[in-house]
Amino acid sequence: MTTQTDLFVIGGGINGCGVARDAAGRGLTVRLAEQGDLGQGTSSASTKLFHGGLRYLEYLELRLVREALHEREVLLRAMPHISWPMRFVLPLDPKMRFDSDTPVSRLLGRVLPWSRGRRPAALIRAGLFLYDNLGGRGILPGTRRLDLRRAVEGAPLQDRFSTAYEYSDCWIDDARLVALNARDAAERGADILVGARVTRAERSGSGWAIALADGRNFTARVLVNAAGPWVGQVVRDVAHLNTGESVRLVRGSHIVVPRLYDHPKAYFLQGQDGRIIFAIPYEVDFTLIGTTDCDHPDPGTPPICTPEEADYLCRFASTYFRQRVTPDQIVWTYSGVRSLYDDGADSATAATRDYVLSLDQPAGGAGAACLSVFGGKITTYRRLAEAALERLQPHLGGMGQPWTAHAALPGGDFPVEGAAGLAASLLAEYPFLTGAWARRLVRSYGTDARRLLGSAATPDSLGADFGATLTGAEVDWLIAHEFARTADDVLWRRSKLGLRLSEEQARRLAAYMAARQAAA
Repeated sequence: MTTQTDLFVIGGGINGCGVARDAAGRGLTVRLAEQGDLGQGTSSASTKLFHGGLRYLEYLELRLVREALHEREVLLRAMPHISWPMRFVLPLDPKMRFDSDTPVSRLLGRVLPWSRGRRPAALIRAGLFLYDNLGGRGILPGTRRLDLRRAVEGAPLQDRFSTAYEYSDCWIDDARLVALNARDAAERGADILVGARVTRAERSGSGWAIALADGRNFTARVLVNAAGPWVGQVVRDVAHLNTGESVRLVRGSHIVVPRLYDHPKAYFLQGQDGRIIFAIPYEVDFTLIGTTDCDHPDPGTPPICTPEEADYLCRFASTYFRQRVTPDQIVWTYSGVRSLYDDGADSATAATRDYVLSLDQPAGGAGAACLSVFGGKITTYRRLAEAALERLQPHLGGMGQPWTAHAALPGGDFPVEGAAGLAASLLAEYPFLTGAWARRLVRSYGTDARRLLGSAATPDSLGADFGATLTGAEVDWLIAHEFARTADDVLWRRSKLGLRLSEEQARRLAAYMAARQAAA
């Protein structure tokens, strides 16, 4: 059977799901195919931040930073359940020298030779002033100076740190962001296919003929290649297109350790190698540390946090915190491959994080266009989707106007500051919940938490208890509304409850989901 749509999207990461949602909301017919689970690759392996990219200012990527800074608050308003403001502490170490070769450091070294190998406090403050004002702020507070000898933020740090700057960015649950974009796209008419690998896409008349590995066939007027690390492979081996653009695969690894400090702020840490890492409060009881930047060989090689990367992150963090961070403290690691546009940069760290949209169309420019997405960062996914549809408008005709800037994701229809009040109302309506349970449900599902809980009067009303407040009702919701198929989908992408469940509990969950699949 062959079914035609306006738009066929290859790739169920944040860019693919963002394009599918935007297009469906403009009245286009959309189909998306993801070879694994939604967000299974790069989009669930980020540092979990909506941020402008403070360090990108050193590379003079002003357009990217401006767009990302503007997007922070647009996105924050649209998803206050899975994103929230976070303050970042940037400690100053006047004696530290940096092995940094950026446009700004080279210019500064020529103007002020004594500054070579340093980031003077005045330079950092100037960068933060630009960061505060380049994209505009309405919700997030600006930068302030901290006396670490008196402030609570100084307590976890070594004694040599006496001064810091504190600035704003936002936390985001990246994998849930992908799932909710896909769900919203589906509710607007898109067909979301998971576990569906595209093996062939070829021009046929004025459109595309697309074949899946399971034998299904589809046609579409336009193809969007948002395959992330596999974008180059789709161009070459699936669609057989000629292009001069190429992708640079960069692996970013993270470690999770028991909580290093008690306050809710994150740390922005500068290393002597010129790189930076973050230390971020994570899932209440943990601290997330990352990320690395290493070239990755090919998309078929699974990304893992190597022992060398884990040791690097431990040593890096240990140069700042009183409590030494060691590999034996690591409770979990994860790693993702960023598919950056290959701009010829000397190092993975210096490669641009901006996105490039490459349009391939037949001679004469009519029909059968293919748009390939190179690069990008999670903060700019919504703007990338708008830009993609703008490029495709001549090939798709009468689509609706841009709409996503003022539309909440499912469950996000409450004020930015309303999460605590929503959790309190859940506790009043469902007195069997604990405070931590209610807060977790709000931070995952927002106002949809009530729909998930339904008429439950006791924990038993929610079905099987898998541990850590994960119930049969929640798993059923994730299967029905968020395309979850396996225990890993639930434990490591739709949630991070894999940090808390035992192996036996995870096995029970896997058996439950297999039974549900068999009965479907």
